[in-house]
Amino acid sequence: MSARIAAVDYYLPESVLSNEDLAAQFPEWSVEKIASKTGIHRRHISGPDEFSSDLATAAGRRLFEGRDIDPASIEYLIVCTQSPDYYLPSTACIVQERLGLPTSTGATDITLGCSGYIYALGLAKGLIESGQVSNVLVITADTYTKFINPLDKSVRTIFGDGAAATLVADDGNAESISGITYGTNGAGAKSLIVPHGGLRAGEGLQPKSDVTARALESTGYDLYMDGPDIFNFTLDVVPSSVDAILAKAGLTGEDIDLYVFHQANAFMLEHLRKKLGVPAEKFFVALADFGNTVSSTIPIALTEAERQGVLKPGMRVMLLGFGVGLSWGGFVATW
Repeated sequence: MSARIAAVDYYLPESVLSNEDLAAQFPEWSVEKIASKTGIHRRHISGPDEFSSDLATAAGRRLFEGRDIDPASIEYLIVCTQSPDYYLPSTACIVQERLGLPTSTGATDITLGCSGYIYALGLAKGLIESGQVSNVLVITADTYTKFINPLDKSVRTIFGDGAAATLVADDGNAESISGITYGTNGAGAKSLIVPHGGLRAGEGLQPKSDVTARALESTGYDLYMDGPDIFNFTLDVVPSSVDAILAKAGLTGEDIDLYVFHQANAFMLEHLRKKLGVPAEKFFVALADFGNTVSSTIPIALTEAERQGVLKPGMRVMLLGFGVGLSWGGFVATW
């Protein structure tokens, strides 16, 4: 048995936060400045009564309808989210019922952010190739904007909400997902944190996240990101990860037709592209109209690359996620 990415699609909330909206609220930041720093022009924002399970369900339905997939055929569901509706029950159980998946379907959550898509597909591959199931529905869904203090312009310009659904199925042929590598550095957990809303106060892990020190009035979550730390971490681990993936897959950089990385921001991605020496035409970026949707950036970019005719059947694409945790992972997929 050999797992492959059989289909992918995504869903975005209707509400949009544009650079013009942000510039009106923060006059010291022009539209041009926001776009030049992030490469993002607009991002979709979940409504007050719209949560991760809603986005996940909508993404799953869009995949089923667009690819003529019978919900009754799904054998396992993985939902990757760091913004669950509840501490318990798991979001996957809620989505299983809403999508009309059989009660024989396995369903579980994993809580990872920017690397979550890679980890979820790695788990799906293991489930399939160990013979437990023949297909897995992987859904990534996050509503990070609900964590963001509205006066924290540094992160409001970056993050958007969204969800993506991917069907991973038994190919029965040659290995379609290869060279999987993972990495974790929990010493960097303090670099990106939601300090409030959980069972433990986050100031103990990251004193800089204290809202008083940030001149903010708490909204109950107050996401904090140390941008320079994240940037330096990325420049450090991504090149070595690319080398490790290629070595494990038995490939060279010339064998890769397209690179699709976590869509953090355009500034970071361009630095990585140049550092890796990847030609611009082989390095796909799709975040101008989406923002950083955390676990969903890679599947959204894959969908866009396919729709635009950039990603075609038979191509080898390297996927690599990195960020909150600190955590990273990647592999090569034959499309």
